[in-house]
Amino acid sequence: MFRFENPLYLWLLLVVPLLALIRFWGWRQRRRKLRKFGDPALLKELMPDVSKYRPTVKFWLLQAALALLIVMLARPQMGTKISREKRNGIETIICLDISNSMLAQDVVPSRLQKSKMLVENLVDHFTNDKIGLIVFAGDAFVQLPITSDYVSAKMFLQSIEPSLIDMQGTDIARALSMASNCFTQLEKIGRAIIVITDGEDHEGGALEAAQAAKKKGMNVFILGVGDTKGSPIPDGQGGYMRDAAGNIVMTALNEDMCQQIAQAGSGKYIHVDNTSDAQEALNDELIRLQKGETDSVVYSEYDEQFQAFGILVLLLLIIETIILESKNPLTQKWSLFKRNKKTKQS
Repeated sequence: MFRFENPLYLWLLLVVPLLALIRFWGWRQRRRKLRKFGDPALLKELMPDVSKYRPTVKFWLLQAALALLIVMLARPQMGTKISREKRNGIETIICLDISNSMLAQDVVPSRLQKSKMLVENLVDHFTNDKIGLIVFAGDAFVQLPITSDYVSAKMFLQSIEPSLIDMQGTDIARALSMASNCFTQLEKIGRAIIVITDGEDHEGGALEAAQAAKKKGMNVFILGVGDTKGSPIPDGQGGYMRDAAGNIVMTALNEDMCQQIAQAGSGKYIHVDNTSDAQEALNDELIRLQKGETDSVVYSEYDEQFQAFGILVLLLLIIETIILESKNPLTQKWSLFKRNKKTKQS
């Protein structure tokens, strides 16, 4: 497995195209000035030592050396020792509602942000478990396939916003059906589908999807986020979303529907508010699930690979030094000799 120990240094690679643009601009300026000075063909005869291509070749050799130096700073590494470990844990698929109603702020800082914080805390409690992530609104897609890489899970979690899905609604049935097909084929292992939603604009079919997941040995937990009294939806511009008639759109937690889905999926409904009660209740429920053996591939040793890049940098710098800015005198003499020979023959 290949990785970078300090990947932030790779942002410095943006300097390479920037330098290329600066050089292109300088070349255009130089060419414009030469045209003002005289005829390009005549200038070429007056400056026989000037090479058209050598400066460009030297520039790109330095660019390549710079890029490789930046890669060296990022410390490229290769995993050399691979081991498969048997771990006892459960498999969990998170289905996160990202419809616009999840922007309501009846839960601080908002329903969506509170949900993301809850999932992040859940991941922090995982040790030998696997997690996957599905986002849904009127449609659904897999944001993260099931994995034991908790760092990636947190990274993907932070990028989740309602803009990921254009189709509005709350199609819990589609999210449940997709989640039930995302688990591994391992046997005798606890599987949980955790749906975090406000349940509004329910598309239908969720009860049947939860029952189908139950038959496959999966427990469906519903985390209802929000207040049943309703709350306005921020529009991102300091105001609130309005309907066609100009009235402020209110969104309320559909708690009854959430409870019915959890019951159909042999799970539990948990209300998420401004306390940490939901987090504790969910952790307790997951602990009760049967734990089985899961396979995990672990790279326990990494070797530094910067030496190879260093050798390439050295070679590029040597070649750049050898290449002269002007034409090689020996080459010029050979060209002149061939030209004189052709003249004598003619």
